[in-house]
Amino acid sequence: MTLAARLILFAVFAVAGFAKLLDREGSREAARGFGVPESLAGPVGVLLPVAEIATAVLLLFPSTAHAGAIAALVLLGAFIVAIAAAMARGEAPDCHCFGALRSEPAGAKTLVRNIVLAALAAFVLVSAPGASPWGWIGKLDTTQTWLLVAVAVMGVVIAGMAAFMFALLRQNGRILRRLDALEAGLPLEPPAGPTWDSAGHGLPVGDPAPAFELPGLDGVPVTLDQLRAPGRSVLLVFTDPACVPCNALMPDVGRWARDYADELTIALISRGDAAANRDKAAEHGIPRVLLQDDREIAELYNCTATPTALAIDADGDVLLPAAPGADAVHALVDALAGAPTDPSLNVLPPSAPAPPPGVAVGSAAPALTLVDLDGEQIDLADPRSGGRMLLFWNPHCGFCQRMVDDLRAWEDKRPDDAPELILVSTGSEEDNRAMGLRSRIALNPGFTVGAAFGASGTPSAILLDDRGHVAAPLGVGAPAVMALAGPG
Repeated sequence: MTLAARLILFAVFAVAGFAKLLDREGSREAARGFGVPESLAGPVGVLLPVAEIATAVLLLFPSTAHAGAIAALVLLGAFIVAIAAAMARGEAPDCHCFGALRSEPAGAKTLVRNIVLAALAAFVLVSAPGASPWGWIGKLDTTQTWLLVAVAVMGVVIAGMAAFMFALLRQNGRILRRLDALEAGLPLEPPAGPTWDSAGHGLPVGDPAPAFELPGLDGVPVTLDQLRAPGRSVLLVFTDPACVPCNALMPDVGRWARDYADELTIALISRGDAAANRDKAAEHGIPRVLLQDDREIAELYNCTATPTALAIDADGDVLLPAAPGADAVHALVDALAGAPTDPSLNVLPPSAPAPPPGVAVGSAAPALTLVDLDGEQIDLADPRSGGRMLLFWNPHCGFCQRMVDDLRAWEDKRPDDAPELILVSTGSEEDNRAMGLRSRIALNPGFTVGAAFGASGTPSAILLDDRGHVAAPLGVGAPAVMALAGPG
């Protein structure tokens, strides 16, 4: 009986350890999901599978079985505490329990499994070590021994081939993703820090939102027309119960549904088991959860990344660019419901017509009025000698941060006839003032001004001539922005 318990624990820890080593990035992501600091997530992602493999080896031999049982109890106890703490916070991070082989959100089933394994480890600890799993080998004759060696060699070869094929498939997947990014004109590496970059996501602003009908958690079908109401925007949040960032966003979705109930209809478009979604909706107070069979509505709206949010106006048209990622979803909600509460942030109120997808060179700039950090208005329609350059900015964007010194140097040498630089920025007033730039800064948390000029990320810039007309195509990225700024 003890030998059987040891072999079960050996198999679980050996498979879990080696599978995690085959997907170290997933192990690091799981560590971050359970609250491990970023600086420690990398080492934990490597040391944890090594510890699991060492525990498996200790459990295999009678002389070290008790030490292996103690190690198993320590690891399983840590897993149980981490999962229980996440559940108490209302979170379900991806456990990555069996690495590249299988992963699922940590929940009650994962907790029970670890408790059962801990009970087995405790049984091994209090029992006699039991027999050796190798005792039968000594009873084999010569033919049987050579057959066993051949089977072992074949097993090693098959395992090596499987590992090679897995690595090859992952490499091919990375190459295909990079080719897709190149064909779509997207950067190969995403910018650091939270930015609202909707390129390749969602539908064009102003297009009619596709109609759909999905069952709610009670099984009653709900249509897009039923979600719309006079004077109210609709926010569709595409999510997945196995998505860690989605689960972290759920408390905010529930709060938005309560705080903005009079101005905004929020509907979660999810997939997976109805019971799991029902528990999550009840826990966070989310009133509307609609279930798609797989990703058919997400694909219809071009919002397959999760979480992604898309706003639809009362007429059924796309109101603002799609917001992929939790930070972008927050910015989109700020634009829909938060901007009117502070006049200094109000560039385009939620009830205003949707901005155009872009402005052609030679066209007049959209008639927008900005307010800088000192409370002074900036009317983009007013002529300005030398013109203006609007720099769409995020103080937390890594690419933006690397530009700050260049902008300061440009400000120091800026000729009199150079365009006036205006940063149209997200973030707080404190974060923007802390950069120490002398140029005017206007806050636009919803990125609506950038969207009006066709921008979808930061840093990017548009150049206006002295008549307020667009003088050059949108510049995206630091080199293009500095080229638009001209000598300095």
